[in-house]
Amino acid sequence: MPVLPERREQIRSAHAALILQVVAACQNVHLRAPLEESLRVAAANGWGDLVAVIRHILAGQRAQGLLQGLDEEDGTIIESILMGLQNPETLPKAGDPADPTLAAPGLASVILAARRGEPEALAWLGRMASQMQRAGGDMARMGAALGPLSRGQYDRLKLERGMGPLGRSLLQSVLDALAKAEQQ
Repeated sequence: MPVLPERREQIRSAHAALILQVVAACQNVHLRAPLEESLRVAAANGWGDLVAVIRHILAGQRAQGLLQGLDEEDGTIIESILMGLQNPETLPKAGDPADPTLAAPGLASVILAARRGEPEALAWLGRMASQMQRAGGDMARMGAALGPLSRGQYDRLKLERGMGPLGRSLLQSVLDALAKAEQQ
């Protein structure tokens, strides 16, 4: 499945703190202790492959071969770290929120790919739903809606149950992006 630039930027924005933390720890050994706690938590939450590659980077490896075998999300994170080590100008900005205008088309493309049975999309969608549910509030409700959306269930009233205005707006944007993508 090709990676859309918008999705790559969403991934970079969502993981900016980790990307910046790894780059800083590579440049200053004294920053590794706080990073270790983040890596331990990440590994415990199913990000073992990503953590293993980050440990290789911390040990000084910089080869593009580190990207082999990684899924789309992990690969984008590692690529961002490697690029950031070479050129800090490429790093995502700390605290920049993910652009919600990019979220809907990116989610819609993953939902459609998952509906076609693409394994990477199914895995990515599952991880995204888990992350959103951990965030709570509207994001948790939107995360819960990803499964039904990937099965073609578009009943907006059911999907938006319990959402506030921002959640309903994101859901409507995703539904619009899905309708647009299906017409193509």
